[in-house]
Amino acid sequence: MKIAFINSPLGITKIEGDENGIAVISVLSEGEVTTKIPLELKEAVKQLQDYFEGKRTNFDFKLNPKGTDFQQKVWQELLKIPFGKTMSYMDLSKKLGDVKAIRAVASANGKNPLWIVVPCHRVIGTDGSLTGYAGGLWRKKWLLEHENPTTQQSLF
Repeated sequence: MKIAFINSPLGITKIEGDENGIAVISVLSEGEVTTKIPLELKEAVKQLQDYFEGKRTNFDFKLNPKGTDFQQKVWQELLKIPFGKTMSYMDLSKKLGDVKAIRAVASANGKNPLWIVVPCHRVIGTDGSLTGYAGGLWRKKWLLEHENPTTQQSLF
């Protein structure tokens, strides 16, 4: 497994993967930035940097997250949430076919190993609140504002 660390506006981003795809993207509060990016990670690094610079709204590098069948199903559904949009945990549970599975869906959402790329930050409370986020609610708020220009203040 190859690893790279890059700077982002939200901390140091850790990217792990190999020729089979990217398995983990996470955020750390501190760390050393990688000076030589492994070939297997270069496309993911480029696309993440483009995202943070506001030049990219989707990702198309190969993913290879590890998780249970249920977690994989939830993560696949998360990938369908469009850039700049949000969905409630209840709506996500309904899309997966079981409103009673809301806690299991929320748990799978919290175990998402691919920060930003599998957009768990786009899932909010039914009342619109920013509920739980492994990276901290301030990061979730930043990401949602970054993705929705209508919530950002105009520079003109």
